[in-house]
Amino acid sequence: MNSLWIYPFIIAGGVLQAAGAPMNGVLKASLVNPWLASTVSFMLVTFLAVALFCVRPHPLPTLNDLKEMRWWAPLGGIVGAVAMFAGLTLVQKVGVGTLNGLTICANLMASIAIDHFALVGVPEHPLSWLRALGAVLMVGGVALVVRF
Repeated sequence: MNSLWIYPFIIAGGVLQAAGAPMNGVLKASLVNPWLASTVSFMLVTFLAVALFCVRPHPLPTLNDLKEMRWWAPLGGIVGAVAMFAGLTLVQKVGVGTLNGLTICANLMASIAIDHFALVGVPEHPLSWLRALGAVLMVGGVALVVRF
């Protein structure tokens, strides 16, 4: 991907993600059962991923790539499922702003810790006072959104 499009693509993903929780909330309300709604949502994602893989099947991992893979690497989808399930079951109760604000704030706090301690395979990116200030401002902003 051309580096010119990296940040707009990330921003577009964030905008779409903001709509994802209420869309999943309506899906859950329509299907009644949250597990059925989760299944339908993930089936669509799986279908899209399989279709894209069929279009672009290369490169494929080698046996050595698979041997060197960390045991926890495939669990990222389950981690995402927790956030998706929280959104689909709670967005109607707390609102999109509160749900996404708390989600994004918690994500930022965890991300700063992951960067600082070089966890889950990412290079170290130490905490600076400006990053800490940004995190504090984020917490303050989300507190205002949740409160009002």
